[in-house]
Amino acid sequence: MEKTSLIIAPSMLSSDFSRTAEEVESINKSGAQWVHLDVMDGMFVPNITFGPKFIKDLRPHSDLVFDTHLMVNEPERYVAHFAQSGSDYITVHAEASVHLHRTLQMIKDSGCKAGVSLIPSSSVTSILPVLDMVDLILIMTVNPGFGGQSLIPSTLEKISELASIREKKGYDYLISVDGGINLSTVGTIARLGADVAVCGSAFFCEQDRFSFVQAMVEHARV
Repeated sequence: MEKTSLIIAPSMLSSDFSRTAEEVESINKSGAQWVHLDVMDGMFVPNITFGPKFIKDLRPHSDLVFDTHLMVNEPERYVAHFAQSGSDYITVHAEASVHLHRTLQMIKDSGCKAGVSLIPSSSVTSILPVLDMVDLILIMTVNPGFGGQSLIPSTLEKISELASIREKKGYDYLISVDGGINLSTVGTIARLGADVAVCGSAFFCEQDRFSFVQAMVEHARV
């Protein structure tokens, strides 16, 4: 897989929900390529965020890739709703779907690209049977549920492991990393093989978000 510039995906979880359209517009102008949308049900993770209507209402405000991350139990129940809301990627957790292959096929059948995610305590081994069908693998480098956490160093080896498997098997999935990603950590994940950097508070705490995105890309050059 040819290495291109790192994709920056600001996470709306860290945005000001009272100004969501403006916050998405700031992503549009920042030079970032994706909008990351964290959906939480209060059961799979200890937080509740938003549903498909939120994404549908935001869709007219951006032409960027909408990267929807379902942190919910039994995500197969919601795939159609989030596909219809305007998602481009739909990522589900390996830990949340008993019939993972079927769920990923549902996503692909809905017209979206299919992603699978792993929490910090899960190993790459658990998703080996579906690597040939996924478009994206999302490695959580913090325990999911809240923004602003520090990266867990032991999770980083999954990035290089997945990059190695991709090269050996000829797969073309993207490797995305979410949790504690900022100017201090983005170079490390890029060198290990990451293609997408999800950043929440690091992005939204910046006044000059365009300069931040440019700096992230520069720090990621390998």
